[in-house]
Amino acid sequence: MTSSQGESAQGPGALRERPVGLVGLGLIGGSLGLDLQAAGLEVRALVHRASTAERARERQLAQRIDTDPGVLQGCGLIVLALPLDRLLDPAAELLAALPPDAVITDVGSVKQPVLERWQPLHPRFVASHPMAGTAEAGVEAGLAGLFAGRPWVATPSSSTDPAALALVQELAAVVQAQWLCCEAAAHDRAVALISHMPVLVSAALLEAAEQGGHAAGADTLVRQLASSGFADTSRIGGGNPELGALMARCNRSAVLQAIEHYRQQLAELETLVELQSWPALQQRLEHCQALRPEFL
Repeated sequence: MTSSQGESAQGPGALRERPVGLVGLGLIGGSLGLDLQAAGLEVRALVHRASTAERARERQLAQRIDTDPGVLQGCGLIVLALPLDRLLDPAAELLAALPPDAVITDVGSVKQPVLERWQPLHPRFVASHPMAGTAEAGVEAGLAGLFAGRPWVATPSSSTDPAALALVQELAAVVQAQWLCCEAAAHDRAVALISHMPVLVSAALLEAAEQGGHAAGADTLVRQLASSGFADTSRIGGGNPELGALMARCNRSAVLQAIEHYRQQLAELETLVELQSWPALQQRLEHCQALRPEFL
């Protein structure tokens, strides 16, 4: 994997020559709209529903917001901020509206299937993934500064247009993200371990507390005693169910491998407790204490 910084958000660049188009104004699209406008760029947005367009205008998520794909005409860069299922099965009217000379990128959390689907569809497609988010979704979710200091990963192939890749890198720089490049398959294996599998583990933790509390006759008590530690470890399991299911579905093989790694580690910890190997358990936890800062 390679890492580099893009252009300064204050410097001139190709990104500023034409409007930026956003397809979708949920958490990622809305946050991009706020940041890009704050940086002085013209932003246009395509949304699916009239009610979404109305609320997005109230929130000033873009200068022009419409349900008509024609709003994208003239854009130099278009960001597909769509759920994975709509990204992998794009609407015909969206494809017809994408200018052939525009750079197209996405923000999907799985890259190999997206790259395989979109590379034949548009000559200037760049697969990318900003590693930033919250548990919120929808038109109310967009936040200014969401991407600052967070990784923005691109997964180009040998046929990716270098100028198109550079424009997406400029986009990442404008929102103050950390630019990274890697292969699509490597990205998918990595995010399975640090993002997709943890969603399922966190969900399992919530259900274990629910079912274990019921079995112990302590349904109310486990809820009353749950504090910040449980809140931290269960947060993503209680997040967006649609997104969690889509990530598992679209990255199934890597997620299953990640779950197997987790199962092995959990089994080893279970054995240490069964055997009352307290010094060995403490040593494992000390290793984890030292390891955690490397992931933050």
